[in-house]
Amino acid sequence: MGFCVCSWGLGTPQGFLSLLFAPSSAAAKMPSPQSVASGPELHSPREPVVPQIPAQGTRKANSEDASSAHREGLRPGLGTLLRAFSKASQRASGCAPQEDPGLLRRSSRLLFRSLRRARDEGPAADQTQATTGPGVAHGREASSRAMDGVSPQSSTGAGPAELEDKSVADLITERKLLAAFEQLRHLETRLVAEKASRTFEQDPTGFARRAMDLCLHYDGLAAEIGAIVLETLGPDGVDAAVLAELARVVRAEEEAHPEPPADGDFLCTPRHWRQHWEDAVRRSARERVQQVSTGEAPGAAEGASGLAQLLAELGRLVRHDLQKVQLEVHPAYAAAGYPAWEAYLRAFHGAVAQRLQELAHDAHGCEQLYVLLDWASNVYSSPDFLGSQDLALPSEPLPPLLAPDVWARLESDYTSFLETKIASCFDGILQVEQSRWVAAEAPDVLQGHYHTPLSIDVHMLVAEHVKAAGAISAELEATTLQICTRALGLFLPRFEKAFLESGAVSEPNLCANINACEEFRTHLLARFPGSLEELEKPLVAATCAFQKRLLQGLQGDVQPLFKVLCTKAWLTQDVLQPLLDKVVAFAGHLERVVPPRAQETLQEVHRYVVREYLAQALRPHERFRGVERVSGSQKMGLDAQAIGSTFQGLGSEATWLGRAIPCVADILGETYKDDIRRHLETLIRSYPDIRRDHVLAILALRRLGHRRNQHLLTHAQDLLRATAKAEGPGAAGGHVLFEEIEVPTSMDVFITCI
Repeated sequence: MGFCVCSWGLGTPQGFLSLLFAPSSAAAKMPSPQSVASGPELHSPREPVVPQIPAQGTRKANSEDASSAHREGLRPGLGTLLRAFSKASQRASGCAPQEDPGLLRRSSRLLFRSLRRARDEGPAADQTQATTGPGVAHGREASSRAMDGVSPQSSTGAGPAELEDKSVADLITERKLLAAFEQLRHLETRLVAEKASRTFEQDPTGFARRAMDLCLHYDGLAAEIGAIVLETLGPDGVDAAVLAELARVVRAEEEAHPEPPADGDFLCTPRHWRQHWEDAVRRSARERVQQVSTGEAPGAAEGASGLAQLLAELGRLVRHDLQKVQLEVHPAYAAAGYPAWEAYLRAFHGAVAQRLQELAHDAHGCEQLYVLLDWASNVYSSPDFLGSQDLALPSEPLPPLLAPDVWARLESDYTSFLETKIASCFDGILQVEQSRWVAAEAPDVLQGHYHTPLSIDVHMLVAEHVKAAGAISAELEATTLQICTRALGLFLPRFEKAFLESGAVSEPNLCANINACEEFRTHLLARFPGSLEELEKPLVAATCAFQKRLLQGLQGDVQPLFKVLCTKAWLTQDVLQPLLDKVVAFAGHLERVVPPRAQETLQEVHRYVVREYLAQALRPHERFRGVERVSGSQKMGLDAQAIGSTFQGLGSEATWLGRAIPCVADILGETYKDDIRRHLETLIRSYPDIRRDHVLAILALRRLGHRRNQHLLTHAQDLLRATAKAEGPGAAGGHVLFEEIEVPTSMDVFITCI
C-alpha cells in the first residue's frame, strides 16, 4: 500500500496535532499495513498511561509507541511547543491575528531547548532503543540527531567547519541564518526522500513529528527575520552583516522553493519570506510612528501648539529613520542584491498616512486643522524633508498622504472654522477702533497722510490668511480670499455706521478713514486682481459717506457767511474773505488725504462755493438799480477772481467753474442791452444744466422790459433745446451746477415772465 501523508490527514498542522495529542481514537482510525486493529493509545503527557495487554502480532509496534509516548513525557516545555505550533499554523492558514514576534521567538527558543534536552537524556534514549525495533529506532535516532545539527551530513554547504557541531536552534539564536536554512533545507530534502521511499509506512507518527519539527524550525527562522527587522531601526540597531545575511537567506529560500509541489504536499512549499520581510518592515515603521506622542506634555495635543509639537517630533523621527535606512540599512541589503529603500519608504509613508488620518479625525478648531494641512502639504511633501536630494525615487508614485475625501473634509472643516474666525477678527478690529474713538486719539500722519490702524489691521488679516491658504493649495487660497472678501464687505457698512454715530467725527478722523478705504481699493485690488470686484461697491459707498460728512462739516461753518452776499453792505465790505479763510483751513486737512480723494473733495468744495454764491445772487434780499447794479456787477467780478485764485492756489482742477459767476455779473452790469444776448449764450453753452427758471431769475435782476425779456427767453429756450439735442445727457462732461440751485418764484420773476 502506497504511503501518502496527505491521505492520512498529515498534510496540515492540524493533522500533526491529531496524531501527537489526540486520544486513542485518532490512532485507532489510522490505517496500518499489518492490521487496522487498535494498538496502545497515544496519551498526552498530562494523562496517565493505562497499560494494556497487546495482541501477539502487534506487540512490537505497541512497544515502539509506548516508548515514544514515554520519551515524549520526558520532554519538558510541550505546552510551549503547542503554543508556538498553533501560531505557526495560524500564519500558514492566513488568518492569524497580529502576533508578537518576540513571543514567537521566545517560544521557538524554548522549543529548541526542550528538543536538545530530550536529545541529551541518555537513559530515556537507551530505554527507547531497547524497546524499539532496530530498523525504525535507528531511523528515528538518526533523524533526531540531524534535526539538532549533530550529523555531519546536516552541515553540507553550511559554511565553516565550526558550524557543523551547532544545532539549527543555536544557529538561529546566533543569527547564522544562512547556515540554519541550509541545514533545514538538507533535512527537508532527506525527509522528502524518506517519505518517497516509504520508510515511514511502519512509523507515520515519527514522520509527523519530524515534519512538525521541520516546520517549527522554519517558523522560528522566519520569526528571527521579523525580530531582526524590528530591531534594525531601534537604538542599538543591527549589524550590517546580519542584514546582508537576512537578504541572502530570503533569496535562498525563494530559489529553494520556487513554487508549491505538484502533489500539494506541505513540504517544500514556498515560505513567502519576502512578503514576511515586507510585513515586518511595515510593522516596524508603524510601531516607530505610533510611538510618537505628546506623553511628555499632558494636554498639549488639545491645542494647535501641542499638535504642531507632535508633528514636528514625528517629522524628526521619520527623517532620522529614513536617513538611517538610506545610509546604513539599504547599502547592507544592496550588497546582497536585495532592494530595501523603496520598501522602507513606502512603509513609512503608509504609517505616517495612517497616523495623520487618526490625528485628522480628532482635530478641532481652525488652528489644528491648518497645522495638519500645512504639515502634510508643506513640511512632509517638501523636497528637502529628508535633507538629501540623491535618494532614489520609488518605481511608482506614492499614494496621497491623505485620501482625497479626507483632504476635502479637512479643507471644508477648515474653511467653516475660518469663516467664524475671520468674522470674529473683524469684530475685534471694530472694538479696537471704538476704543480709540472713546479715547479721542488723533490719527497718525505717515508719509504726509492721515493714517488709521484700521488699514494695517485689515491688510494683515486678509494677507496672512490668504497667504497661509495659498501655501496649502490654490483652491484653498481662492476660497479663503472669498471668505475675506465677504467678511470685509459686511464689515465696511458696520464700521461706517458706528463711526458716524460716534463722537469722534472730525476732519482728521474722516480723512483717515477715507485714506483707509482708498488703500483697500488700491492695495487689495492690486494684490488680488479679479478677486475683489464685489468690494468696489461697499468701498465706494463708505468713501462717499465719509466725504459727504466731511463736506457737511465745512458747509455748517461757512453757510451763514453766504447770507451777507449781494446786499448793500456787501457793496462796501469784503465779506467774502472770512469764507475763503475757512475754505483754506479746511483744505489743509485735504492735503493729508491721498491724491485721488483729496482732489475729488477739493473740487466738490469749489463747486459748493460757486453754487452757493450763485444761489445767493439769484435770490437777493435787495434789488440793485442804476449805479448800485453796476457796482454789484463789478463786485461779483472781483469775488469771482478771488474765488478762482484761491482754489487755483489750493490745487483745484475744476476750471469749468470759473465762467459761471462772471457771466451772471456781465449780464447784470452790461450797458449795451444787445450784448446781453451774447452773455446769455455763453452761459447756456458753458452750463447745459441751466433751466428756464434760472434764465428768468437772471433776467429779473436786469429789468429789461417785457418785449426784450420775451425775446431773450425764447432764444434761451431754443439754445437749451439745441444743446440738449446735440450733446445729450451728461452734457459738459457731466458737470452739475445750476441743476442743484433752487430759484423761488417771486413777483419780479413773474413780471419778467409776462
